[in-house]
Amino acid sequence: MEEKAIDREKIIIHTSLTGILANIVLASFKAFVGIASSSIAVILDAVNNLSDALSSVITIVGTKLALKAPNKKHPLGYGRIEYLAALIVASIVLYAGLTSLTESIKKIIRPQTPDYSKTSLIIIASAVLVKLILGRYVKARGKKASSAALVASGEDASFDAILSASVLASAIIFILTGFSLESYVGVVISLFIIKSGLEMIFETLNDILGKRTDSQLAKDIKATVCEDADVLGAYDLYLFNFGPEKDFATIHVEVSDQMTAPEIDALQRRLMVSVQKKHGIILTGIGIYSRNTGDSEVARMYRAVKEAVLAKDYALQLHGFYADLQSKTITFDLVLSFDCDRNQAVDEACALVKKLYPDFTICVQPDVDISE
Repeated sequence: MEEKAIDREKIIIHTSLTGILANIVLASFKAFVGIASSSIAVILDAVNNLSDALSSVITIVGTKLALKAPNKKHPLGYGRIEYLAALIVASIVLYAGLTSLTESIKKIIRPQTPDYSKTSLIIIASAVLVKLILGRYVKARGKKASSAALVASGEDASFDAILSASVLASAIIFILTGFSLESYVGVVISLFIIKSGLEMIFETLNDILGKRTDSQLAKDIKATVCEDADVLGAYDLYLFNFGPEKDFATIHVEVSDQMTAPEIDALQRRLMVSVQKKHGIILTGIGIYSRNTGDSEVARMYRAVKEAVLAKDYALQLHGFYADLQSKTITFDLVLSFDCDRNQAVDEACALVKKLYPDFTICVQPDVDISE
């Protein structure tokens, strides 16, 4: 696990350093062209490259800090710092876009006539090609390292190539027709940069707040758990993320009421090993539901309760059913839709079951659909 973290760090730092070097070189050439030709669009493109270089620096710093060893104050490590680094990167992109928009509008109000040379056009065209290659490279490396910051930087670089191409197109149009579009192109570039920055911010905020678990991943984990012969069902999967590739989970499993404590203990250990081996996720808690397996009367009760309760639109799933015929109690978990009144739904479900079995005490535990 530690070796994998080191490899990931190497990928992120090496890729970020490549991005820093490429963006500084591009920014230098574009700034020269922009100043020499009095082109606001080219100058803004250079500023955008500088912001990309700064973003790569922050990505490196964030990765280094995220790899700090866990301690008493932060026992699960510092992995989430990477999300904060990605948020800073997104803020820089947004600020660059807003600044660019302001400058472009000023140039529309007080226009300047650009003066492009053949050298300028060659440099801009080369920048388009470099950005396309850099974008594909950074994005691919980001996916390999599971780095949201690198993937975002790669997408941003690919997008920059399109923006640089629009600057090149406006320069060619000016040379051929004498009509200057570069200030308006600057506005378009700025708006796209702002859009990109906002999207990056919202995506990072989703990571920080906690996103819904990928449905397929949840199904795969439950399928792995249910492969064990002693597991009769898997429910209530909760995943907790503490940074890239630092995932923990809890789950409830249904087992026979005939199992002993040592058998359940052995089962839990098997499940923890299999889930971590197949999915790289640590099961920190495994709750146990007991299923009546030797009583046909209870089986009939389960079918009747399930049919009555799941007929309601708000009831998505019923599990963890257990009926104690001696104490006359029925307990089960009921997965409810997000748009219903939970207290009212639980009361109605209790009333439905009470109508079927008036002599029993009914206990319904409300659940929500977290992972599927």
